[in-house]
Amino acid sequence: MNEYINLDEKNIEEEHICCAIGDPKHQDGVDKKKEWIKNKLKDGHVFRKLNARGKIFIEYEPIETAWIPVNGKNYMYIYCLWVAGSFKGKGIGKELLEYAIEDSKKKKMSGVCTIVTQKKKPFIGDKKFFEHFGFKVVDTIDDYELMVLQFDDKDTPKFNDNARTMKIEDKDFTIYYSNECPYVEYEVKELSNYAKEKGIKLNFVKIDSLDKAKNAPCIINNWANFYKGEFISNTILNANAFEKLLK
Repeated sequence: MNEYINLDEKNIEEEHICCAIGDPKHQDGVDKKKEWIKNKLKDGHVFRKLNARGKIFIEYEPIETAWIPVNGKNYMYIYCLWVAGSFKGKGIGKELLEYAIEDSKKKKMSGVCTIVTQKKKPFIGDKKFFEHFGFKVVDTIDDYELMVLQFDDKDTPKFNDNARTMKIEDKDFTIYYSNECPYVEYEVKELSNYAKEKGIKLNFVKIDSLDKAKNAPCIINNWANFYKGEFISNTILNANAFEKLLK
């Protein structure tokens, strides 16, 4: 039987958060992610992981306080469900999702929602996996889809209007990011140094509050790339990837 751990104020300092395990260059990002989680626990944030060394976890919280430009009431929003490497194919993802669903029912929520894409993208959930559990698409922006598992007939969540254009006024290469993801902090520093060395104009916009997250011009808040005012992707870039993209 699999053993799971829910992070709380008592164990968060000693427990790893699955991503970027044992990679010293990402320690600053891990520390900031833990701080972000600690600040979100009061909102009902849940980070549940397998008691093992690996990327095996689910992370969710009520939609009203979730850092995502989605509007809704009394729904749970799943940020991330990740089962990687040798842990795949063992029913762990099923157990994690079922826990979130049952937890949401116990808390008298109206349903559970998450974001997927029509074509698989990094750090985005698997649409077919959620379909298997009865999730249905209720809103779409380009390739991004909002999926919902409803428990009652109350109104379903939808994307905020500010995120629908996926455009910004700034024409320079601009990256929106937040500490929802422990990988971003190192890449922000790496790209900042690279842009300075090459004389490239590169802007960073940090999403560091619920208000900024809800009113963001992009669906994914942990990392979003814009160029010439247009959304490009949610792919987290290092210096090499950024250079190839510019070429």
